[in-house]
Amino acid sequence: MGKRRDVPAHQESEADGDPAPHRRLGARRLVGGLRERAREGLRSRTWRLRLYGLLAVQAGIAATIAWFVGYRFLHNPSPVLAPTTAVGIVAASMGSRLRRTVELLVGVILGLAVGDTLMPFFGIGAWQTGVVVVLAIVLAVLFKGGGSLLTQAGGTAVLIATLEPPVRDLSVPRFVDAAVGGLVGLGVGLLLVPIHPQRTLLRLAEPVVGPAATTIHELAAALRVRDLADAERSLRGLRELGPQLTALKEGLGAAQEVGRLAPLRWRERDSLAFHTASIQHLDRSLHSCRSLSRRLTTALKDEEPIPEEFPAAIDLLACALLTLRWTIQAGAEPREAREQILVGVEMIGRAQGEAVGDPTRPHVHRLGYSGLIAAGEFRMAAHDLLIASGLDAERAAVLVRRAVDGHRRN
Repeated sequence: MGKRRDVPAHQESEADGDPAPHRRLGARRLVGGLRERAREGLRSRTWRLRLYGLLAVQAGIAATIAWFVGYRFLHNPSPVLAPTTAVGIVAASMGSRLRRTVELLVGVILGLAVGDTLMPFFGIGAWQTGVVVVLAIVLAVLFKGGGSLLTQAGGTAVLIATLEPPVRDLSVPRFVDAAVGGLVGLGVGLLLVPIHPQRTLLRLAEPVVGPAATTIHELAAALRVRDLADAERSLRGLRELGPQLTALKEGLGAAQEVGRLAPLRWRERDSLAFHTASIQHLDRSLHSCRSLSRRLTTALKDEEPIPEEFPAAIDLLACALLTLRWTIQAGAEPREAREQILVGVEMIGRAQGEAVGDPTRPHVHRLGYSGLIAAGEFRMAAHDLLIASGLDAERAAVLVRRAVDGHRRN
């Protein structure tokens, strides 16, 4: 047994009291984390309500009209399929391309048609279900439909074959009821209560721009202290934005179709064209940011120098993202965002090093191999973000070159 080292009495009392402050600190952190998660959950639910609130109105109106048409004009005493299909089509059309929505509708009609035609003769059973599904999917293939049509046709056929009893001598076939409901759903979504394309795109961009800016700020902080683990975490954060970017691009396609097909939105085509170009170049800029983050992570692994101007420029790029979001939402001219981007480009030039006047002498770089590639990726991200702010490609390229030349003159 080792000897116990003598400790002064006052130190022993302090040591005995250490766990309490640690417990209190841990409790405060736990409470703070719970509050932050609660706030984040509230923000997420508020965002979803703002994005999908119109969907509830569209679905309610479509169900009402479909039920009325089925009951009054199709003389169906219990028009279940018409409002059900109408609500399904409204829900499917939110953020989806029109082709996919039409495929879903055709799939429902095919599945119902095959099931209503065969089940009254063959009854309900295992082999009957298989035959109905095969025939429904074969018909969908003959219609040259995509995966949505095939899946919906087969799924609807299964429901009819297993849940619905055989029905003979219907005055109006059930697939007609479903077709009317689907057309009502499309009509409500395109004619009566179409989505607002610009607002929908801005709301879909919220879970992209905010997290992207936060992650880019975190990358800058990691570079300042040369923390490889935090830099890799930032890179993962940018990569994890893939699903949100996919949803944004799908919403962009749906918004373009609404602007093209919905008469109530025709007057907004010019504004929609600006938002379309902005989102496309935002996507390209974030792709360059991922490449930038990957190269800088490699630079940290290889122990390359990273001058202080580089993380400062990255912080400016993240600030420009947020500034651009707010100015576009307010409909203002994004001068401040453009200035932040161009100042960042100048700082990247200073981080790269001074150019040598004599072309026979080598350029004196302050960056390593990966750092030089990262500088090029930064300029590409800046160029695309300038285009997202409303500039054309040529003007954006000129401003980037001027920022680089301005650094060299200084």
